[in-house]
Amino acid sequence: MAKTIKQYEESLFTEDDGSKFSKIKDKLIKSFSSTDREKVIEILIQYSKDGKMLHWRNFLLTDIIDLAKEDETNYIDFFKWTITKPELTYWGIDGLIKTKGEKAYKTLIELAQDENLPTDVRAKAIKSIAIHSKQPFDRDLPKDPGYWKIENFRINELLDWQSKAYKQGSGHKEPKIHPTLKNPKTELEKAVSKLDDKLKIERDKQQDLSNPSDWLAIADENKIAAIEQKWKLPENYLLFLKNYSPINVFIDDEKFFQGLNLYGANDLIKSQNGYSFNSMTSEILTDWPPNYIVIADAGADPYCIDIANITNNDAPIYTSMHGNGKWEFEIYADSFVDFLKDIVE
Repeated sequence: MAKTIKQYEESLFTEDDGSKFSKIKDKLIKSFSSTDREKVIEILIQYSKDGKMLHWRNFLLTDIIDLAKEDETNYIDFFKWTITKPELTYWGIDGLIKTKGEKAYKTLIELAQDENLPTDVRAKAIKSIAIHSKQPFDRDLPKDPGYWKIENFRINELLDWQSKAYKQGSGHKEPKIHPTLKNPKTELEKAVSKLDDKLKIERDKQQDLSNPSDWLAIADENKIAAIEQKWKLPENYLLFLKNYSPINVFIDDEKFFQGLNLYGANDLIKSQNGYSFNSMTSEILTDWPPNYIVIADAGADPYCIDIANITNNDAPIYTSMHGNGKWEFEIYADSFVDFLKDIVE
């Protein structure tokens, strides 16, 4: 016989095991959120106020926020209360801005300026304002505000924006992509297009354009100029960097069980650190073949293009395991195009 909403409520408030609590909570939401949403929210709010497992009082806020609707003002008082409780403030910020809208900005800017609060809470206030207002206060910063530093806080920009009556922004633009991604003709273009199809699946799951990930975009000309000044690269790889430069591309599948970081024009030069040079000492590492340029790594195991062996506008890719005392390279793909094909197969 199916449990009633009252029975789920009683089970939540009497359960001492966190794992069992999580299952009860999930079943409550799944069983009743479509038919009795407000009652479910009421139960979760009550637990957040006086439930006996303190960590769950915090975690439940994300469920309450998901269940509450935009500008649902009857929950404002609850979220105003949460931001006064240190253990609830972080997620309470999202609830307040969801239910109160732009009227929450003043309070959140005050939180962002409060030097007595933890750095991550202050950063969360700024991040939530940026998302809701579509203003770029979070540009070029980690998606997770827990990784921000105080020097990242754009307080002056916030205050200037506040003085101009909280003008709504236009949001972050998507990276500019090359038209051949949608209409590939050459072997390189077709391989890249398939890679982009694979990355689009990840982009569609979750994307924060303040710090985009899993994109192949047109590179900054200055970055390309610096690369061309440093190395003579095979044409296929150089075209890849110019037209389809990876932005935070991380391939996570069975083939690359540690995940594959595919470098773009922005990070190609600096990513040679630890392989061909030591940035701390500015030392060139003599045990590294100077003709091997690291273009990707899987758990620090490098994948290198051999620029001393360029034929037909391409070059082979070699790999090696790190941490073995010395580098022992073996061929991974006959060309960069084959390397791309291998990634998407």
